[in-house]
Amino acid sequence: MGVKSTRSRAVITAALAALAVAMLGGLATDIGPWYLGLKQFAWKPPNLLFGPVWTILYAMAAASGVKAWQRAPSKEWREWLLGLFALNGFLNLLWSLLFFRLRRPDWAPLEVGFLWLSVAGLIVFVGRRSPVSALLLLPYLAWVAFAAWLNRAVVALDGPFG
Repeated sequence: MGVKSTRSRAVITAALAALAVAMLGGLATDIGPWYLGLKQFAWKPPNLLFGPVWTILYAMAAASGVKAWQRAPSKEWREWLLGLFALNGFLNLLWSLLFFRLRRPDWAPLEVGFLWLSVAGLIVFVGRRSPVSALLLLPYLAWVAFAAWLNRAVVALDGPFG
């Protein structure tokens, strides 16, 4: 298999993985009466902004993964890369399930800490081989921190839950 074919497969695989996480996350996110009834701080971005922001972040994460894949020194390193991205995708989905489906914003801050750590871990891991890959993940890390802050605000304003 040629280099161009391998690169194309890496790009397609990363794009499909990002799309799958985005779609599953969107399905888990219910902006219905329960969510709309929560008290929010005035500084919370409009709901319509979240979709485009996540789309950009997923695209940047996919690009980060592809660049890191291309710089991988070994098959083992690529397996670690895939595992770390898979863990991150799982944690990303878990937060949506906890917050929106189970309606437990009070459990979600603990989980979002693990999500943040998974992004930070990815940055460290990919940064060793591809500084550009690490830079592409920085907005994701910042957004997860902001989401954690918003989550804690919901708990403070609307708790207790359950």
